[in-house]
Amino acid sequence: MPARARPALPTAWLLVAGQMLLLAALVLLPAGDAWPVPGWLRVLGVVSVAAGLVVVLVAATALGRGLTAVPLPNRHAVLRTGGLYRWVRHPVYSGLLLAATGVVAVSGSAVRAGVLVALVALLHVKARFEERHLTDRFEGYAAYAARTPRFVPSLRGAGRRPGRLTEG
Repeated sequence: MPARARPALPTAWLLVAGQMLLLAALVLLPAGDAWPVPGWLRVLGVVSVAAGLVVVLVAATALGRGLTAVPLPNRHAVLRTGGLYRWVRHPVYSGLLLAATGVVAVSGSAVRAGVLVALVALLHVKARFEERHLTDRFEGYAAYAARTPRFVPSLRGAGRRPGRLTEG
């Protein structure tokens, strides 16, 4: 890790700790009865959880040795703009949010829904923190960020192929 990134480590670890606490709360809090959970919603929720976990796995695998626990690029990091990174800048976070939404949907819990809102907010802050460091590290990151959504793929771009800066 570059020396100038070291002062950012406490903030980075705080963001990771907050994320882990919110994810644990989503799983460990009791289900509720704020809304009915019919069979179709259970199926949709389970599919959402499974799809989200697959997205996390594929996106994390694509990072290879550049994958880190904290939102700071390590010495192995390269700018990924292919695969899932073609569609969103933070597919790991997108997958987590998709899975978390499925958990909330099947839980019927207003408290879990509130935790999901907090998770969305925290991941937004974490992504912005990470993007400042990615912009400093990679010359092409600002252009990539300007044309690629943060978490949710753009429907406007569905009919065209987003450009690539690098393979990967």
